[in-house]
Formats: sequence, structure tokens, C-alpha cells
Amino acid sequence: MQTSNSNLIPKGQMLPFVLVTALFMFWGIPNNLNDILIKQFMKSFEINRFQAGLVQSAFYMGYFILAIPAGLIMRKFSYKTGLLIGLFLYGTGAILFWPAAIVGKYGFFLVALFVIASGLSFLETGANPFIARLGSSDSSAQRLNFSQAFNPVGAVLGALIGTVFILSGIEHSDEKIAAMKAAGEYESYLRSETLRVVTPYIVLGCIVFVWAIFILFTRFPESIKAPEEEEKQNGKIRDLFKYPHFLKGVFAQFCYVGAQVGTWSYYIQYIQDYTNSGEKFAGKMLIGTLIALGAGRFISTYLMRYFKPDKLMGVYSFINFLLVLICVFFPGWVGVVTIFMTSFFMSLMFPTIFALGIRGLGENTKIGGSLMVMGIIGGAVFTPIMGVISMKTHSMAAAMTVPMLCYLVIGWYSLKGSAYSGDLNDSGVASPTISH
Repeated sequence: MQTSNSNLIPKGQMLPFVLVTALFMFWGIPNNLNDILIKQFMKSFEINRFQAGLVQSAFYMGYFILAIPAGLIMRKFSYKTGLLIGLFLYGTGAILFWPAAIVGKYGFFLVALFVIASGLSFLETGANPFIARLGSSDSSAQRLNFSQAFNPVGAVLGALIGTVFILSGIEHSDEKIAAMKAAGEYESYLRSETLRVVTPYIVLGCIVFVWAIFILFTRFPESIKAPEEEEKQNGKIRDLFKYPHFLKGVFAQFCYVGAQVGTWSYYIQYIQDYTNSGEKFAGKMLIGTLIALGAGRFISTYLMRYFKPDKLMGVYSFINFLLVLICVFFPGWVGVVTIFMTSFFMSLMFPTIFALGIRGLGENTKIGGSLMVMGIIGGAVFTPIMGVISMKTHSMAAAMTVPMLCYLVIGWYSLKGSAYSGDLNDSGVASPTISH
């Protein structure tokens, strides 16, 4: 058991803490709007599950490609600069949904999603280590979990916005579609479904630009903006290879994001395949499981006062492995419920893997945070793979074996891979050693 009496937020830093913590909510919105877009684009563009899964591929490629540039820019300038760039790209990508809908090409929407994700890469690369380093290293995991608890708030908002404003609930039978085509009405129907995505993204883009203005005129702590040790030595990517716990953390993050994104991307399809429910009901179930994620974040933050984060994550990983195993072999309402429950136990995984991975990196923290964010490409890799498995086996349940295996990797990292040799000093910097 562990306890910590350290203050989570240093005196005088509440405003920047609040502004940056809100970003965790802001990037949760488009992340989970994607889950709705997959269903919507399958309908409006008449594409298969693999093609729809490319929504996540385009999105997370933005994370992957921009993560290193984001880290380099923040290392040269400041976290604040990186966050402002991220918000600008985020807002621009959201606004691009308007011309993409006018053109009516699926590929243009993928470009807009790539731009949004490029901005989110800056936000996550900056916000995670900023929050982790804003106070004592002893409370970094707890503080990061607290801020990350607002990410599922954004996730719920994204799914809610998508379910209410994007999903129309109109799902025509094959006979009805044939009749509409014969009457020349089908193309108009598809276009109306495509245009439903525009308004939510335009509003979101405007809100993001306003938040950028708030951050622009807020003073950030100098110790976080330009630490003394970073002025002397900026750190190098090659130095990160001296930290095995970090490298394993990147792989664990790759698997975690793949499991999370893949599960949520196809949860609506799983529900409809095995329960014959409508898209509106399935969307509400997605909202519910994201609420479970939020509850898990807050509860897990509290539990970390008494239990070590790595051990708690190990238990959660084993539970999720069993839950997904059940959904694979018992598709139907039993599987729907077990998938629903996995979100609660996913809750602490991303922030805990991140905090454990960058702990002790010292002057390499910013660039290390960039590489950790690059692990998010797991969402781009595993989602289309799940789509292919589903199409080849004609079973959405079979595709769920992918996240099931990912939880085994996370469990291994929790209980063994996150350990590192090297003593921490008072500032949380470890002397790196190569482990066998």
C-alpha cells in the first residue's frame, strides 16, 4: 500500500492546471466522435468495415507523424507554444469538415481527421508531461490520472454529440434502398447523411480556437517552460534507449491504444450484429461504456492513494482479458455487457503507462513524451486489422481477440516491464542503466 501527502497542484498554478486539464477533455471529443463516424460513413459512403476502419488509421497517423516534431518544438520553445500550435491544427481540421462535406469525398474527410489528430498530437505530447511535472514526482501518476479523468468526460460528450446530431437512426432495408434507387432518391439520402457531420465539427472548431486565446494570455510556470537542466542539456532520442522501462512502455501504450480504439470503434457493430438493435440504441450503449471509463478514472485515482499504480494496472489488465474472452465465446447480450465493463478497467491504463514510462527521464522527458504519444499509432494498426478479421470470419466477436491479446501485454508491462534499475533523486530523475 502507498499513500502520499504531497499536494497535487502547487500553490499559484491552479489556472494553468485547469486550462491544460481541460485539454484532456477536448481531445477526448474527436477521439470518440470517430466511433460514430465509422458507423455513419459505412452508411453515407457505402463502405465496408475495413474501409471504415481507415478513419482511425488516418486519425492516429496524425498522432504518429507529428509526435516527434511536437516534442522537438516544445523542447526548443515551451509546452505553451506546443499547446497553442496543437489547438490551431485541431480547430483547422474541424473546420475542414465543411468543405469535405461539400465535395462529398471520403478521402477528404480522412485528410481533415489527419489534421485534427496532428493538433491532438501536440496537445497530448505537451499536456501529459506538463501535468506530470507540475508538482512532486511522487504524486505525478496520481495527478496525471486526475487530469486524465476528464478525458472520458470528453469521450462521453463526443459519443453523445455523435449519437444525437450525427446518427439519424434511419437505417433502410435492402428493399427500401432498391426502391429509393429506382426513384432516384438514394443519392439525395446519402448526401443528407454525409452533411449531418458538419455542424458538430464546426462548433467544436470554434470552441477550440476560443480556448487557444485563453491559453495565449495565461502565464505558465517558468520552471516547466524552460527547466534549468534542459537549458544545459536538451537530451537526445538515442539516450532513451538507455531506459528499458521506457521502451517497453511505448510498446505497452501501442497495445493499449489499439485495444481501446478497436473495442470502441466496433462496439456499435458488435451490438447490432448480435442483438439486432438500432444504431441509436447502440450509440447510447457506447456512451454508457465511456461513462464507465470516467468512473474508473476517478475511482482508480482514489485507489492509487493505497495501491501502487503498476500493481493496480496489472489486476485491471487480467480482469479485462477475462471479460473480452467472455465476449469472444459468448456473443450476444452477455458479450455486450462484458465489453461494456472493460472500459471501467481500461481507465487507468493510458495515464499510468505514460507516467511509469517517462518517470526518471529527466532532460529527456519532452522527447520521451513524444515517443510515448507515437505509441498511439496502435489505434491506426489494430482497428483495420479487426475489420479484416471480422470480414474474413463473418464474426465481430472473433475480431475482439485482438484487444484480448493486448491486455496480456499490458499485464506483463504492469507487473514486470515497467520496473527499472536506477535510483531516483529528489526531482525524479533516474541514473539510466541498461538492463538485460
